[in-house]
Amino acid sequence: MGNKNQFMKSILGLAILAMALGCGSAKINRSVGLAKGNNGSGVIAKEVAVAQGSAEVSSVLSGFSTEKRVGGIISYLASDKLQGRETGSEGIEMAADYIETIFKSNGVDPFFKTYRDTLTNFEQPAYNLVGFIEGTDENLKNEYIIIGAHYDHIGTADPVAEDNIANGANDNASGTTAVLEFARYFGKFKNNKRSVIFALFSGEEKGLLGSKHLAKKLKDQNLDLYAMLNFEMVGVPLVGKDYFMYVTGYEESNLAEICNTYAEENLVGFLPTAKEFNLFKRSDNYPFHLEFGVPSQTFCTFDFTNFDHYHKVGDEVSIMDFDHMALLVNKTLPVLVDIINAPVREIEYK
Repeated sequence: MGNKNQFMKSILGLAILAMALGCGSAKINRSVGLAKGNNGSGVIAKEVAVAQGSAEVSSVLSGFSTEKRVGGIISYLASDKLQGRETGSEGIEMAADYIETIFKSNGVDPFFKTYRDTLTNFEQPAYNLVGFIEGTDENLKNEYIIIGAHYDHIGTADPVAEDNIANGANDNASGTTAVLEFARYFGKFKNNKRSVIFALFSGEEKGLLGSKHLAKKLKDQNLDLYAMLNFEMVGVPLVGKDYFMYVTGYEESNLAEICNTYAEENLVGFLPTAKEFNLFKRSDNYPFHLEFGVPSQTFCTFDFTNFDHYHKVGDEVSIMDFDHMALLVNKTLPVLVDIINAPVREIEYK
């Protein structure tokens, strides 16, 4: 009992010291995430909850990404300056430069010789951006998880009040922002036992061209892919649901179950409309499913009722919910840590 009390005092002392030194909640989030990732049970997180109270722990876990940070990223990617980020355009070139800068500044290495993966299935110069963080475990680092999103959009659309720029804030600057925040976390803490590829795709709006290209390229290199986790249209919250986001291909695998177990809440649910419209085959997860036959699915919070600007000029930053986006990142991060660090491959097709 005395040893346990001393342990609890040490934990509390470290937390207080980190806050006093201005280290921010991200470092505490790292310690909790590592603890859960190492033993799969969240024992230390629960011990801290007993000592500090669940409110404080929730605050710690929710502190890595912020409204200001996600707002800054998506506001640039979906600005008029980028002219709707159509594949092959000057605007998407600016987006690529911006993504490269974020990768570099956060310790994310290029997976290939450079971050740019040139598409071979599009007539104009176009690029995926592919970052990489090698795993820390001698054996598990040979297994890969891809965390992806497309960063292109359609360029222009039917004008409204003399505005014809389809900024693509929700579709899919929001998913790109989430992936860049995930990359920042793992780049900062390097707490991933498996190797992680962060893939931002071009050409999605042209027929999943970027993901088709990269999936074939990695398959030809015999990459040992465990899972592909894709993020699409996560800029506004679901309404009237008892889950936070849904996953396409829900019934195809146990991914939702695994996520909810680690999250200790109903984080990922089933959206019947996603099945009805076969969204599993309509985003960048699908080429990886076809090439590798491993769990490859998309997380989303667009349900056809909570957003009216799909492929329209009204898809603007002004209607994005930055608090929701930061919360999505912060809720998902501990789950990603646990999936990436699990001693065995838990996610599997049924």
